Amino acid sequence: MHAMILAAGRGERLRPLTDATPKPLLMAGGKPLIVWHIEALVRTGIRDIVINHAHLGRLIESVLGDGEHFGAAIRYSPEGEALETAGGIANALPLLDDEPFAVINGDIACDFDFARLPRAASGLREQGNSAHLVLVPNPPHHPRGDFSLHGGKVAAQGEPMLTFSGIGVYRPALFAGITRGSKARLAPLLRTAMDESTVSGELHTGRWMDIGTPERLAELDRLLPGL
Repeated sequence: MHAMILAAGRGERLRPLTDATPKPLLMAGGKPLIVWHIEALVRTGIRDIVINHAHLGRLIESVLGDGEHFGAAIRYSPEGEALETAGGIANALPLLDDEPFAVINGDIACDFDFARLPRAASGLREQGNSAHLVLVPNPPHHPRGDFSLHGGKVAAQGEPMLTFSGIGVYRPALFAGITRGSKARLAPLLRTAMDESTVSGELHTGRWMDIGTPERLAELDRLLPGL
């Protein structure tokens, strides 16, 4: 199974930390944020990893290299200008397998068991779904949530609303309508698929953080490696 880590964001809310350091390379618990994801994926046997980048992307490649020292095989999908989530994924499709693949936001921290990702991919193949999303309880900074979850299916509306964790598994066909190199957001694609009842999901009730501010980065640094 392939996994993609999204690392192209500018990190505006983390400035000035991100002026000279790309957000995925910010340190927490003695390691760059993105390294925690790479190591967690490798521990579960997912070694084929694609990373997209834009802002200061050369530094990401310089630090991570080909991934051999992590036990991974890393390939890169550079973007001259960040293409947003769905655009970035569509641009990287030639580097990903024809089978369902996992995508993880590079600026989150969690204790979700990545061993569940291959199982989710198998579920997509068996059920014919387009996507599988990991949802979490709403954090204080996002009280309204994103989607609802009932009977293993994710919907755009409903109660209670939950927050999308930034961890998902997708079929390549979900992104087939996006021209490579163009910007595109993920949420509209997911909502269309939800209308067709082809998005499954699960709730993660363990630790999860969106590292979007210097304060949250400092909090994560205090928590790791206990996360």
